[in-house]
Amino acid sequence: MNQRLLMIEDDQRLAAMVATYLNQNGFDVQHSGTAADGLQQLQHAAQPFAVVLLDLMLPDANGLDVCRQIRSFPTPLNAMPIVMLTAKGDPMDRVIGLELGADDYVPKPFEPRELLARLRAVLRRQQGAPAASNDAERVLRFGRLEIDLDARTIRLDELDRPVTSYQFNLLAAMAERAGRVLSREQLMDAVKGEPLEAFDRSIDVHIGRLRAAIEDDPKQPKRIITVRGAGYVFAKAQDV
Repeated sequence: MNQRLLMIEDDQRLAAMVATYLNQNGFDVQHSGTAADGLQQLQHAAQPFAVVLLDLMLPDANGLDVCRQIRSFPTPLNAMPIVMLTAKGDPMDRVIGLELGADDYVPKPFEPRELLARLRAVLRRQQGAPAASNDAERVLRFGRLEIDLDARTIRLDELDRPVTSYQFNLLAAMAERAGRVLSREQLMDAVKGEPLEAFDRSIDVHIGRLRAAIEDDPKQPKRIITVRGAGYVFAKAQDV
């Protein structure tokens, strides 16, 4: 069964080209030319979308603002994977998009095959939550923090802490290896992501978003600790 994709893109020619290609490769593409219509489709779709392909520059809104709005939706809409498209080449746009909750970022112009590969990778990450070490126990608990691997939810002090699918997989990978220092390369491998490119700091951006979600003070983290020159470690013993 094809996976439903919503493409929010005002370039009609590009949208038609991408839709034709993706429809031939396992997707059912719905198109919206404006942010307002795209958000309306997301909230009132008879069948949920599997992923959103979101342009950065739209006639009625900035794609970053649309990304922020999607992440403010109720669960499970707020966890829907978002892949952003942009004609801008500024690396800061990519960082800002990731900080706002985008799962991936594809600059224009792009090869349709690359876009397809990135969409499939994002969906694999969403569907491939790390397995628990004990099949009978699918909830990881660390003090006030609870990570439900089956429901794919994070709760702190009994309150939901929404994150993207990629960020959930990243946190689960670290939590299941609590107490072990993991390099960026090991984390990318653990969440089945793309190979880490030289100087790629996307992991750091996602760690920052996770800290904002689960730390009492993200500037002084006590759950996800940076080990300078080595990577990150998820604190095994937590009294916070």
